[in-house]
Amino acid sequence: MTYNFCFLEACLQTRELEKKIALHIYTKHLVRTLKENKIFPYYGLILMPDFKILLHEPLLTLIFLFHRYGMNCLIQFEDFANVNAFRLLNKYRNKYCTFNDDIQGTASVAVAGLLAALRITKNKLSDQTVLFQGAGEAALGIAHLIVMAMEKEGLPKEKAIKKIWLVDSKGLIVKGRASLTQEKKEFAHEHEEMKNLEAIVQKIKPTALIGVAAIGGAFSEQILKDMAAFNERPIIFALSNPTSKAECSAEQCYKISKGRAVFASGSPFDPVTLPNGRTLYPGQGNNSYVFPGVALGVVACGLRHITDKIFLTTAEVISQQVSDEHLEEGRLYPPLNTIRDVSLKIAIKIVNDAYQEKTATVYPEPQNKEAFVRAQMYSTDYDQILPDCYSWPEEVQKIQTRADD
Repeated sequence: MTYNFCFLEACLQTRELEKKIALHIYTKHLVRTLKENKIFPYYGLILMPDFKILLHEPLLTLIFLFHRYGMNCLIQFEDFANVNAFRLLNKYRNKYCTFNDDIQGTASVAVAGLLAALRITKNKLSDQTVLFQGAGEAALGIAHLIVMAMEKEGLPKEKAIKKIWLVDSKGLIVKGRASLTQEKKEFAHEHEEMKNLEAIVQKIKPTALIGVAAIGGAFSEQILKDMAAFNERPIIFALSNPTSKAECSAEQCYKISKGRAVFASGSPFDPVTLPNGRTLYPGQGNNSYVFPGVALGVVACGLRHITDKIFLTTAEVISQQVSDEHLEEGRLYPPLNTIRDVSLKIAIKIVNDAYQEKTATVYPEPQNKEAFVRAQMYSTDYDQILPDCYSWPEEVQKIQTRADD
């Protein structure tokens, strides 16, 4: 969590912290750690005497935050249990400037990977049948954003939903199954109940398989073989982390599919060299591609609310930063060392859209949006203030040594 918050500042490098504060609500231990490291005074972090206050009285917490910081406060929720994550997001997303990184950030980076993968498979997202291993906040967030992307391609929402299947700990999510949450019911289809993932894959025959249940090895050899049999270029995303929880490794996926699978993971994997000598570099779908640029764009133009459209826009921008050369190597995401450039492009797109849609609150409208966004950033590079140092030439040193002798 400390990494996530500090990484946000490192990537977007907001210049005027008093203008808008990106605020995380975490536990006492994290805040104490930040305070001990003298980071606390510079960020909008609050110490919760009892974390249950946030869960049972979130409105009081938000009232306190907005009373303290006003509408210039961006609240990012993270690491909440499934039921609380959706409850808080749905309750406050249209009242305040807030988003949930586990739901919306994960969805954005996953859809970015899918959009890049489609440049390899040469078809549309609305042509896909997507099966999720997992039905928590990450899976549901991705599913909702996929539906939105399919709608943008012209597919009606009802038909888009029918193309998405979810599997939770009790099996395939189908209509009539007991104890389904409201979020899961939306993706429940008329189908017999099934529990075995291998059997489900054989029955549904998905074109894309996405793992977000943190069950290590869930994508068995048989599942990978079946995906390769059903599809010329199967899309397989093992997004769970850490590596021990990954549904399959890059090596397993590439070698079983004979290099035909389009693979992405949530954990880092080494490059894989196939028997024919071709080397593939698996892409790592990390939320760090998303939240810095989103925060920068929102901060720059003073958006009051963060819509799902922003996360679809972000996914599109990220996928556009993947070159044809990267795709040829199996990469579905731009290099992480370009994260500031990616964040900048995301922010510029968000700012452009905000002014076109009249949702920005910072006026007058800047004519040069890129220069405007860049002005909200600063560089962590510093000029050298020490004098240049030079070594004596070796020949001169030898002469001096002989003279001393």
